[in-house]
Amino acid sequence: MENSSNTTLLNTALHEWHKSNGAKLADFGGWEMPIEYSSYLNQSGEKGGVLAEHSAVRESVGLFDVSHLGKIEISGAGTVDFLNEILTNDLSKIKDGQAQYNMICNDNGGVIDDLIVYRKNDEQCLLIPNASNCSQVFNTLQANNKKNLQITNEHTKYGVIALQGPKTTQALESIGVKLELDYMSFTTIKIAGHENIGEIIVCRTGYTGEYGFEFLPLWQNSLLLWKLLENAVLKNGGRVCGLGARDTLRTEMGYPLHGHELSLDISPLQANAGWAVALTKNSFLGAPVLRDEKANGPVQILRGLHVQDKAIPRAGMSVKTIEGQECGLITSGTFSPTRKVGIALALLNPKIEVGTIVEIDVRGRISRAKVVKPPFVTSNVR
Repeated sequence: MENSSNTTLLNTALHEWHKSNGAKLADFGGWEMPIEYSSYLNQSGEKGGVLAEHSAVRESVGLFDVSHLGKIEISGAGTVDFLNEILTNDLSKIKDGQAQYNMICNDNGGVIDDLIVYRKNDEQCLLIPNASNCSQVFNTLQANNKKNLQITNEHTKYGVIALQGPKTTQALESIGVKLELDYMSFTTIKIAGHENIGEIIVCRTGYTGEYGFEFLPLWQNSLLLWKLLENAVLKNGGRVCGLGARDTLRTEMGYPLHGHELSLDISPLQANAGWAVALTKNSFLGAPVLRDEKANGPVQILRGLHVQDKAIPRAGMSVKTIEGQECGLITSGTFSPTRKVGIALALLNPKIEVGTIVEIDVRGRISRAKVVKPPFVTSNVR
């Protein structure tokens, strides 16, 4: 999870709702965010918590407040060309009305942040960076702004509400919303009978591995949309979910989290995110270093670990070969509610092949794990 050293925490527009509904709150990227809702009852009167919320997303539908995520708007002639000179991926490969996973690196190939770019047209884009890195992303864009583009940090212009899970469509149709969007595309909608919510940006994206959408209402209208979706989710057997479940869901999918699998010291190629690095582009921040790394091979590579016993691996635990040689470090680890076993993401020596048995030091006790290629569960995003 994102962590911040800030002492004064920021709040989303749903903060009072979270407090009133028994959310366990914690610092997440400088924002006081809900981690779980252990006392919140679903339609059957059953309490929540990370495991129940995780299962709801895999089996029915879950609702998340992720309004802490950053929002940066860029406009002006040459916006897409400018971003292509900065970001790792190639925005010329997508059309207007589509979104793309991207990264912004420093000159050493380290990752300042990973983010989503919404391409509205050649002259308008909306970026969604991580909460704790939004200012650094904004500053990096401004420092390279030679085209006199309008770059605005709009962190609290929009809320972000994620609806994820196999019953997402049923939940939306129960409130009269029918969406037919391809994966990683977006549109704007208004909900009939709920005009007070206003116009909403809707994108077929998520961070759970399940079919779903992310809604961006205006910040001041977030609570209205949240309550409408909450009612639809409950009626369809789902739950309101905290960021604890979001973290276990993304770990099962092998999705990287900045500060864990990506950082200023961990390149996209090391994090197995080379698919989002267009090395054939003329240039972008960090390109020379990443081209060299591609040619020579990364010094470490992200793999999955499937624990063979009941141990639960955690970030920071060392990984060794069965002969006792250090071969890597766990970046994220958890109990998998879906697989009912401990799983982890780890940066390993690239010589350690998939299928190899390794050892993890779990608080002084040695546990064995099998090296696998994530995800740990089947992707249902499409």
